[in-house]
Amino acid sequence: MLHGMTRTSTALFLLTAFGLTPAAAAPVSVTGSTAVAVAGVIAPYSPLLSAHEKRTIADLFNGHARAGNKLTVTAALIVCRVSNVDITARSCELTFDKGARPLKGREANEVNATLTAAGAIAEGAAGSMIQTVTNLSCTLDPNVIKDNSGGGADCSFATDQ
Repeated sequence: MLHGMTRTSTALFLLTAFGLTPAAAAPVSVTGSTAVAVAGVIAPYSPLLSAHEKRTIADLFNGHARAGNKLTVTAALIVCRVSNVDITARSCELTFDKGARPLKGREANEVNATLTAAGAIAEGAAGSMIQTVTNLSCTLDPNVIKDNSGGGADCSFATDQ
């Protein structure tokens, strides 16, 4: 038993020495249409945004850009689960600085699929694929977006790797 513990301790030491952790969070950055999509699927559930801000983000996501102030969409933690046993089960829990919002079905699928398209990685565990995203932050600048130059939308987040 002690021998196995020594190997584990040695492995953890080596990972730490090289700046790695067993479950390292990988930073992800996306821009352009993918960033608009990420902000567009998270914004409706955010208690941090006003109704006007949510409408403006929905309009941007639907292709109706007009001049306005920069908008920021944030979420502290997003955990999505899709069962590969009960193939109808899908859920997400969105955690914001001011509360959490559970999603099921189509809404959860939209969030999960959009985060996957943005580079979030799902990992398998006991009959489910689980996707975890932390520190999501998206910035949308409607003035740049309406110029149709491909800019004005940026998102970053960390994902378990």
